[in-house]
Formats: sequence, C-alpha cells, structure tokens
Amino acid sequence: MDAVTYARVQEHLEKLKLERVAAILDATAETAAQQELPYVEFLYRLLEEEVATRLVRTVTMRTKLAHFPFVKTLDQYDFSFQPSMDERLIRELATLRFIAHAENVVFLGPPGVGKSHLAIALGVAAIAQGQLVHFVSAGELAALTPEQRPIKLVALTKPKLLIIDEMGYVPFDRPAAHFLFQLVSRRYERGSIILTSNKSYGEWGEVFSDHILAAAILDRLLHHSVTVNIRGESYRLKDKRKAGVLPHIEVPMPT
Repeated sequence: MDAVTYARVQEHLEKLKLERVAAILDATAETAAQQELPYVEFLYRLLEEEVATRLVRTVTMRTKLAHFPFVKTLDQYDFSFQPSMDERLIRELATLRFIAHAENVVFLGPPGVGKSHLAIALGVAAIAQGQLVHFVSAGELAALTPEQRPIKLVALTKPKLLIIDEMGYVPFDRPAAHFLFQLVSRRYERGSIILTSNKSYGEWGEVFSDHILAAAILDRLLHHSVTVNIRGESYRLKDKRKAGVLPHIEVPMPT
C-alpha cells in the first residue's frame, strides 16, 4: 500500500470513528500477508476487534450509569458458604430469561448473606447482554421529595431491569409507599425488578404502615416472580467468626 492510500485509509477510519481498526491495522495487515489470509478474513479480524472494543466501552459506560454501589459478578459469590442457596436456580436466573419475560426476582434473607451481591451480579450480566439497568436503594426512594417523584417515576420506568436494594431497612410513609406502588404498577409486565429485603412479606405492612397498600404492591410484584430465600450467617463477618472474634450465630430466614 502506497503512502497516499495509507493516509487516506487512516483518514477514513478517523471519520468513521473506527479507532480500534486504526490502531491494529498495521499489525493485522502484516499478519494477513504472512499467513496469506483472504481479504474477507482480514476484514473480519479488523471488525471483530472493533466490535469487541466497543462492547467493552459500552458495558463500562452502562455500568457507571447503573449507579451500582460496587460491582460484583456471579463467579465471585461463594455458594459453599451458603449451603441453603439453590445454585442451579441462580444459574438459571443468570440466563436472564426472566428479563425477556418481564418477570421479577426477590431475594429475601438476613443482612450479609449476599442478597445485594447476587442482585448486582445479575445486573452486570444484563448489561453485558446490552440491557439498560438501574440500581437504587429503597432508602433513596423513601427519601424522595414530592417534587422529585414525578421525574423519578418516569426515569425508573425506562430501564429493562430495575434493582431496588434493602427494602425494609427504612420505613416508607404513605406518600412514599404510594410512589412505590405507582412504580411497580408501571413496570408490571413491562420491565423486570430485582428486589432485596431482610423482611418477610408478612412484615411489609409495617414497612409501609399500611397493610392494604403493602398487599397491593406485593400483588403486582409477585404475580410473575421468583423468590429466593437465603438462610445463613453474614458473609462479611465470616473471617471474624473464624478468628473467634464473633460467635457463630445463624440468623433466621424471612418467611
């Protein structure tokens, strides 16, 4: 390739924003020449690198936009520490078929057993498959002002997957509970929700100070859903218990 043609190729790559192709063009062309690759194979290798790079960039951007408090994957979850956990069920959820069917997932269990970890891991997996995901704590929803709620309701209806974490740690007054009812209703059969809670369903009336409203929320949330109950002790405190700093205490599972 002569210098003029090469310069024009680089110029076109820049205009098309094919940054990865421009970066690997020389090395890939040299390899193609050495291996006598067909032109289509040469082009395929260039485009494959570009697509892979863009996917990584997109996943990174969407992970930031999801507002996860931390990033965890399913491979980082220690299933051996929670023998009550049905690993096959979690692996099935990781196929993300529940998102395709606009179904919900609820993780119930005491603090520290990995509910948030699993919720975020499924969120990360969904982002890797090109889905829009948003994470919000229940406390953030409870603290919204009347002025913030309409805008937030629209925003939280859009993602394909919404994760609501730590339901039950903060009480909801009636306006906040009504907002949650609206949110669950708008997403009903349209988008999936993953929700984590340390409270049993029977205790939700106390969280919302309204048993009728709690029943209405649960009716829509649980109609198309999977509930995962996690027994066991806190994963975060396991090392301290091993060292004898804390006693071994198994916290009962919400029912």
